Amino acid sequence: MRGYWRLVLGDLRERVRVPAYLVALLATVGLGYLAVPAVGSHWTVVDVAGYRGVYDSAYVGMVTALASALWLTLAGFYVVRNTVARDRWTGVGELLAATRLGTPGYLVAKFGGNVAVLVSMLGVVAATAVVMQLVRGEAPHVDPVALLTPYVVLALPLMVLTAAAAVLFEATPLLRGGVGNVVWSVVALALMIVGQSAQAPLGGLGVGNVAESFRDSLGAQGIDAAGGGFSLGLTYVDEPLRTFDWSGWTPTGDLVASRLLIVGIALALVLLPVLWFDRFDPARGTGAAKASTTPVPAPEPRAAAAGPAPRAWRGLPPTPAPGRAPRSAWGVFPRLVAGELRMLLSGLGRWWWGVAAAITVAALALPAASAPTVLLVAWIWPLLVWSRLGSRSRLLGLDDLLGSYPSPAGRFLAEWTAGVLLTAAAGAGPLLRMLAAGDSAGAAAWAAGAVFVPSLAFALGVVSRVGRPFQALYPLLWYLVVNGFAPLDFLGAARVDGQPAGPHPLWVAAVALGLLGAAGAVAAIRSRPHLPRGAARPA
Repeated sequence: MRGYWRLVLGDLRERVRVPAYLVALLATVGLGYLAVPAVGSHWTVVDVAGYRGVYDSAYVGMVTALASALWLTLAGFYVVRNTVARDRWTGVGELLAATRLGTPGYLVAKFGGNVAVLVSMLGVVAATAVVMQLVRGEAPHVDPVALLTPYVVLALPLMVLTAAAAVLFEATPLLRGGVGNVVWSVVALALMIVGQSAQAPLGGLGVGNVAESFRDSLGAQGIDAAGGGFSLGLTYVDEPLRTFDWSGWTPTGDLVASRLLIVGIALALVLLPVLWFDRFDPARGTGAAKASTTPVPAPEPRAAAAGPAPRAWRGLPPTPAPGRAPRSAWGVFPRLVAGELRMLLSGLGRWWWGVAAAITVAALALPAASAPTVLLVAWIWPLLVWSRLGSRSRLLGLDDLLGSYPSPAGRFLAEWTAGVLLTAAAGAGPLLRMLAAGDSAGAAAWAAGAVFVPSLAFALGVVSRVGRPFQALYPLLWYLVVNGFAPLDFLGAARVDGQPAGPHPLWVAAVALGLLGAAGAVAAIRSRPHLPRGAARPA
């Protein structure tokens, strides 16, 4: 038992040191701040028919718990999901497999570590809720029970389910890599939308019970809420929300029972992989798993305090190409782009190319009005390939080798250019259809999108050094575009009178170049030679 708890605490300590934990935590705290907006604000997370509750402990605890539960169900998964992969990559898993710790105990320990990480984030948000209540000053008395009850009843079961899903995905070969990241973004998105319905299985997010309590309080105060509904999510309102006194919330027995059932389902999901988990023994893997050449993601980098990893090439000046001046490295840039493109597309099967070809044929065969819709399909298909940008060399262990390349800037731009070429090729069919129909505005939006998508993937890959951030973020961005959210339409799919309703292509291109510049700055800082103290830099 002592070894089990040590494993849980070890995972917790390891997770809280990585930058992804801090980024997700800051985003969660920011969402908690937005859930308790200032008086007169037009942005809100919870809208009850144009009203909000007075900022007392019950209301502040409820809205921050709901907001954090929504966000951490998605983002928290990507923070905790690589704990098994880290054991596999470092060889710790093989050591644990040789101990008395059985497979069920190992999976439960990984699950416990995931829960501890997510609960620690919930605790920080709860502390933020107390601060926001005092700052807003509408009800200075803090009631810990009223504030924490929504966290325990509503948010905690979802964190337990998210922690269990992370273990299940990591222990399942098909879901272990990028496919699992994309699948979870879809599952979490469906949970966010469907889970808010009162008819959702197991009560969904529990929002229906809370909304009913809000409406009862409004009705008791003579406020007619029949003309409005309950909204959960960051929204902009034309008029600042009016206030009402909320009498507090007591969860029903049915809701509590459904939360306990969710926890039971989570435990079942954790133990389910016992049937197939390989226990870090390659001989027990499936044929597909053995033949797979997909690299196992390395653990995320530690915080800066941990210090940079030692590199044999650090401190060495770039080596010029034989017989040429150093700047002649740009003369081989086209060959460098071709090589980067071959590496980017390596491992793609015939079925992948078949689907890409079918999308192109469909774009040319369908009416011109459907070209933006087909483009949406074309620019979601290479998702897992895009996510390799910026992080592939680290995952393959080539950082040390590529660090001695004569022109780091050339290699940097070559990898980005390969991503742009892939994006352009994937969307070539819709572009040709728009050009044939004389849709110049759509073609301009296409050009901006062809630069934006690889820039986003490249920047996230360079900064995070893994593909998960892009695999999580891009499907959400794509989903918003599919639903006609014009402010984020980067490819011209949302149309008004046949014209793109999104931001101007120049703005999209400017954002893309900004992302590329940020990635370049990070890459330059990381590749800067570290000379011994007192040593002179080369002239």
